[in-house]
Amino acid sequence: MAYTRKDVSTLTRDERRRLVKALLAVKRSGEYDEFVRVHIDHYVSDGEDELRAAHMAPSFLPWHRRFLLDLERALRRVDGSVTVPYWDWTKNRSATGPPWTADLLGGTGRRSDQRVTTGPFAHATGAWTLKENVTDTEFLTRDLGRSRAPIQLPTAADLEWALKDPVYDTAPWDSTVGKGFRNKLEGWGSGRGSVSWRNHNRVHRWVGGAMLGGASVNDPVFWLVHAFIDLQWSKWQRRHRGARYLPAQPPGRGNDQYRRVVARHQGMPPWGVTPDELEGHAGIYRYA
Repeated sequence: MAYTRKDVSTLTRDERRRLVKALLAVKRSGEYDEFVRVHIDHYVSDGEDELRAAHMAPSFLPWHRRFLLDLERALRRVDGSVTVPYWDWTKNRSATGPPWTADLLGGTGRRSDQRVTTGPFAHATGAWTLKENVTDTEFLTRDLGRSRAPIQLPTAADLEWALKDPVYDTAPWDSTVGKGFRNKLEGWGSGRGSVSWRNHNRVHRWVGGAMLGGASVNDPVFWLVHAFIDLQWSKWQRRHRGARYLPAQPPGRGNDQYRRVVARHQGMPPWGVTPDELEGHAGIYRYA
């Protein structure tokens, strides 16, 4: 029977408590840090010659759908009532409202070093020490809204700009494409600075701290962000009936993207599951 992922702002006090408890249990077991390592290992950019599965590529959406499912299964082994909620940043835009409350994710970091000092994931609790990172920092960091160079969260209009595109993705299947739902949602734009960050990318920048870069999984808000991204994929599929993941076939020899992107029926590392197998989720979960 399919379970339900809810808007984080609608969670009851007990649901928030259970979610936090399950996250801390997965962290305590060491499994959470394995998720961080997986994301770091697959954070490959356009400028590298390796296969890009997680970012800057068509498989951005199915890769993170499977990644979310793995984390959700780990949480549900601790508590079968827990699901990953989503953060709708087009509605909950405050740096002090959901999900940034003291009983859930805690708030922003202190100005001096961005260290999070409130909530269950603050380093002082002893329950959330960063062990897999691209820096030597052991404490969770955030800079909600970027205090020194403020930016705004994406709006409903920003999401609509992506959702109305009827094509999933287009060549050259990377961060430079100006058309296609995938990159408009992932958010790699032209230009420099804040104008080049759209939707998903802008949210990561708005949160700041640990959410910048391959080790972003260290901040539990990562999962809430990607649950909302996953919901947008579902909405796009309902709006554009019959539209499919692209490319259907892998780029051939001589193409700059040869062996660098995942086609519809090719396996994605590290699981071997294909995008085709992840285009639907109705039998597993639904969104409230």
